[in-house]
Amino acid sequence: MGEVKFGAVEKLSKLNFKSRNLINLSKFEGATPPTVFIGSQLKYPLVNVGILSPIEKVDDASVFDSPKNWAKDNFSIEEVIGLRENLLNSRFQSNVLDVRLNKKFTEIAKEIALSQTPVDIEVELKSKINFGKNSDRVLTPHGMRAELKNARVTGNVKIDKKIDRVMSDEIKSNEGINYLYNSGINEYSLSKILSVGVLGLKKDKKMVPTRWSITATDDIISKEILKKVKGYKWIEKDTLFFGEYLGNQYLIYLFPNIWSYELFEIYYPGSSWNSGGEIKASTDSEGYNGRTNYAKNCAGGYYATRLPILEYLDSIKRQAGVLVIRLETPSYWASLGVWVVRESVRKSFKDFFEFDTREDLLKNAKKIALEKFDFDPEFIYQKSNLLRIYGTQKNLLNWF
Repeated sequence: MGEVKFGAVEKLSKLNFKSRNLINLSKFEGATPPTVFIGSQLKYPLVNVGILSPIEKVDDASVFDSPKNWAKDNFSIEEVIGLRENLLNSRFQSNVLDVRLNKKFTEIAKEIALSQTPVDIEVELKSKINFGKNSDRVLTPHGMRAELKNARVTGNVKIDKKIDRVMSDEIKSNEGINYLYNSGINEYSLSKILSVGVLGLKKDKKMVPTRWSITATDDIISKEILKKVKGYKWIEKDTLFFGEYLGNQYLIYLFPNIWSYELFEIYYPGSSWNSGGEIKASTDSEGYNGRTNYAKNCAGGYYATRLPILEYLDSIKRQAGVLVIRLETPSYWASLGVWVVRESVRKSFKDFFEFDTREDLLKNAKKIALEKFDFDPEFIYQKSNLLRIYGTQKNLLNWF
């Protein structure tokens, strides 16, 4: 991936599509990574459906939408934005139920979302390009948008046989997602597949806005993994994991106990979601029996954090109570979407310390947090429901 990264970034710095005169651009040939974006700003059930692509062919378009590889190669914020600003969202309006009607543009969108590899396309626009910026906690940004007049797929579309099978079977969408995930298809591809409405029972198929499909995919996979995790023995030692990526710093506490999960997000002044002068914070949690409503305080980050934690517990065949502290620092000055959360947590599972007691964990975690991140977690210890209940109960069976 290193060669792809540096080749793509160097080439883009020379091309810089946005610096060209694009005012009169009406037609182009490109390749989508492959990426489709379903917007949620229209009055539901109407949505904007967009095909994302650079406006010129590049050697490997996949680099424009590859969070796992961005994280693996430690892309900077500037590099990710540089890639995403050179994507054009060629969009059209649709009803979410149009996926059942075999309409031309929705069929093209489905082909692209299902493809394993970049797809060559021809695009004709009916409006001038808009360069407005978008910022969102869940979504990965893109730079340009325009109304679509016509589109045509000019290259081969490679669809995994397992995806083809699930699309044809009469099974619920969550069953399809879990089957594909267990077959080795990652959550990034699965959220795209869910968004274009090809999963689920025939009578239920409909498009899902991208911001919803991302969180829904995290949630569906997590709940399936959690069924297994609840059957495992408790971890043997109190454990602290810690790490950082793109200015997002994580402290992950694992306690020998039944499953529970509490997330605190701290936003420093100057970070992407705090332009004020004071520190802000949000928190959400769940006990052994899970949640009955949406985690509206931490939103998509709650579910994006939980997934890699459950993946880790599943990998070691253990169950734990989990407290997570996320520090969003001024170094994270531009929001890039919840993929940053997911991959930052995964990176955090590389460094850890084990302790004999909960008291040792909390005391030493405080020292590590101060040394590594210049952060004192004491006030979170005081506010944590999970730690409060640990102090008053032998286990969490009665929490929630």
